[in-house]
Amino acid sequence: MKLAADLANRRPADIGELTDRCRAAGVALDLPVTDRDLDRTLEVLEAWEKVVDAGDEEERAELLNRMLATAAAYPRMTNHMGTGWHLHYRDEGQSLGDVLYSLIAVGTALHLAGRGMRRLRRCEVTECTEIFADTSRTGRQRYCSPRCANRDAVRRHRARTAPTGRVAQAPDQGKVN
Repeated sequence: MKLAADLANRRPADIGELTDRCRAAGVALDLPVTDRDLDRTLEVLEAWEKVVDAGDEEERAELLNRMLATAAAYPRMTNHMGTGWHLHYRDEGQSLGDVLYSLIAVGTALHLAGRGMRRLRRCEVTECTEIFADTSRTGRQRYCSPRCANRDAVRRHRARTAPTGRVAQAPDQGKVN
């Protein structure tokens, strides 16, 4: 989920950046990365953002099920990297773009099924559009980062403590007598 949010919040500009960010996230690159992989990645991010922005749980599930039908193969155990057995939900030999489609679709489904259908959202700060997966214990995370949480807390504090009924006026500047 972190890779999906990272890629959606800051789209990769080219295949070099896509490759670097996937490697940093631990994604195994079995084939050379091409422009088609970047295009496919941008497609999955567009589809995924619709899941993020869905109006209700049923719409979210429907959109995610479409992604799963397009991307996922039957689950299988693998130790292809020699780092331990794990599940793959994709066929062997797929391009990076197709791998990311599967990873994002299945990862999102597992996250939402395990933690709750509302645990994927955008930051509540009006001017912030960052996407995040709520991994908090209580499931009440509202902000993408501590910075946005602090910004909103300051805004709410100022709104509570501002004098009521008074409009602040700017000092007269350049007034001619």
